[in-house]
Amino acid sequence: MFNPIKTAIYIAFIALQLGLVITADVGFYQQTSALLLLWFAVIFAVTQLLNQLTLASEQETQYAKFIKPLVPALFAFILLLVWESIVKGFAVSPILLPTPSAIFGALISNIPTLWADFKQTYLKAVLAGYILGSLSGFIVAQWAVKSLFLRNGLLPLGNFMSAIPIVGIAPIMVMWFGFDWQSKAAVIVVMTFFPMFINTLAGLQSVDPIHKDLMHTYAAKKSQIFLKCQLPQALPFIFNALKLNSTLALIGAIVAEFFGTPIVGMGFRISTEVGRMNMDMVWATIVVAAIAGSLSYGALALLEKSLLFWHPSLRSGSKR
Repeated sequence: MFNPIKTAIYIAFIALQLGLVITADVGFYQQTSALLLLWFAVIFAVTQLLNQLTLASEQETQYAKFIKPLVPALFAFILLLVWESIVKGFAVSPILLPTPSAIFGALISNIPTLWADFKQTYLKAVLAGYILGSLSGFIVAQWAVKSLFLRNGLLPLGNFMSAIPIVGIAPIMVMWFGFDWQSKAAVIVVMTFFPMFINTLAGLQSVDPIHKDLMHTYAAKKSQIFLKCQLPQALPFIFNALKLNSTLALIGAIVAEFFGTPIVGMGFRISTEVGRMNMDMVWATIVVAAIAGSLSYGALALLEKSLLFWHPSLRSGSKR
């Protein structure tokens, strides 16, 4: 049961640890080993606090809807606090692992550079390759569902292409399309075509023949059968491919930039700053990529939820 007094005590322990991290010198755990006792107390307090908030969020009270989003936010904050405490408290070399505060500082002080990298990698290569690859996979799947020849030819090819690593495709595309974003978009097209093709084909084939026969009895046109029978059934499969491709596209673009790019781009920035041992900037670039990928995936998930509210999987998920 939720206990406000215990919760306040746990928060006090966490605040004490936060104050220690902010004010103490580097290597404070090595200088004063007794502070490790506080660390174990904080770990216990964090565990209990998260349990208390989880219980409070599940209760039917007016505060539950406000507490529920606090749990993942607090969990993320605690992870950052643990990270900062370990690196700073044990004087870990910033080359091995910089502190979150150092990464945040690099992020703020290099906004123009990171924005230029983001535009080159995400707004040009990722979006172009993602749209072309997903759209072409969707269109070809509509042809393949009507053609046994295409299905038998493309499905084994899809399995073969999935087994080829990005590092094998990227240098070839750079040779074919040059060092600019077009070669990275080509890599993404190859990576995203087959997930969309396979998922769309599976969705179109999952339509119950009885439903199609019923549409035929109403003298429905092929376009009407597709829009009102096949496409709604295939949408969950299509959204699965879109969400998968949103992560594959960003990974593919960054890795492809390791093999040749203008002096801009997330992959270029990571490889260059690693060579300069500037790990703060490396992690700042990784944070930008992670935020972009998470927002893309989240936007697609919200769109799926709004369009497929009628689907049994989403309705059963909302009940839980």
